[in-house]
Amino acid sequence: MKKLHIVSFNVPYPANYGGVIDVYYRIKALRNIGVDVELHTFQYGRPESEELRELCGEVHYYHRKTGIFSALSSRPYIVQSRRSEELIDNLERDDAPILLEGLHCCYVLERIENRRVFVRAHNVEHDYYSRLADVEKSLFRKMYLRSDARKLERYEPVIRKADAVLAVTESDADHFRSIGCKKVVLMPSSHIDDSVVSKPSRLSMEGEGYVLYHADLSVPENVESVLFLANNVFSGSTHRFVVAGRNPAPAVVEAIAKLPNAELRANPDEEQMKGLIADAQVIMMTTPMPTGLKLKLLNSLYAGRHCLVNSAMVAGTKLGEVCTVADSGQDLREALDRLMRTPFTADDIRRREDLLGSLYSNQSNAQILVSLL
Repeated sequence: MKKLHIVSFNVPYPANYGGVIDVYYRIKALRNIGVDVELHTFQYGRPESEELRELCGEVHYYHRKTGIFSALSSRPYIVQSRRSEELIDNLERDDAPILLEGLHCCYVLERIENRRVFVRAHNVEHDYYSRLADVEKSLFRKMYLRSDARKLERYEPVIRKADAVLAVTESDADHFRSIGCKKVVLMPSSHIDDSVVSKPSRLSMEGEGYVLYHADLSVPENVESVLFLANNVFSGSTHRFVVAGRNPAPAVVEAIAKLPNAELRANPDEEQMKGLIADAQVIMMTTPMPTGLKLKLLNSLYAGRHCLVNSAMVAGTKLGEVCTVADSGQDLREALDRLMRTPFTADDIRRREDLLGSLYSNQSNAQILVSLL
């Protein structure tokens, strides 16, 4: 049995937000093909997990060193706060390969020699932080993000020490090739669904059904997206809109409360969210940030009907082939009107199965990783 150490930036269970969803379902897929995963995970605000103990051969938890001293380091905060001598000692007990989840965990590359080490790059982190700064309203938070974006860009070349970088999109892969990484492999994000379970729709009248936007509603980029849609698409429309997600920011609550044709579903549980995705006629997803691979998009394509997105949402991927893409408020409104009158058919489902099965399945991703071990 092949063995792999995985070093995770956070406890990957419950799998209830983007980054940890990728880690958790990668572990499950590796377990399904017989890989013995020894998990090392930093812990802050999330408890130890019996589920992870059952999936992994061993699970080690490490305290994350948050606070001002980590923030003042020349290393990026996400790296400095995840230094652990105990982690290094545990990794050096054998010679099994190591997968580092994100630049967050790359302090290991400064310390470990003569080992096969891979880095899972969830984003081009300095670009992601810069774009977060662009949409951040708090001046203090904006300054922090700008500062750490610069630190991340200076620190990023450490990943050239890795035997391979596993990128989520083609555009990210091109970036890591451009900075001289030894080997760059495209490996899209792992996700909740193993197969397309979308349900066909046969509309009996114009205007039947509802439109769904779902996301973590506390994240600035998602808040900006909701406000854009509320002002430019929802307002004045005759369609029914549902906005659902975790911890909605006050600005989201206020914007949706003003619209008679929109409702907010705050903190739905897993089953409620599955139902909302399955039954929506159209799922709208826009983002101001063309970074990484959006797991809510994969989830919607596997389990929902028509997906209406902007260009940034599918940047660097082939997923635009099975979505409707529009960018301006007017183009989104016109596309939405058309999709609300268009049945979602078995042919639509087959097209998704062909694309997603060949490029985005968890088992295929696990096999890509195993081929490197």
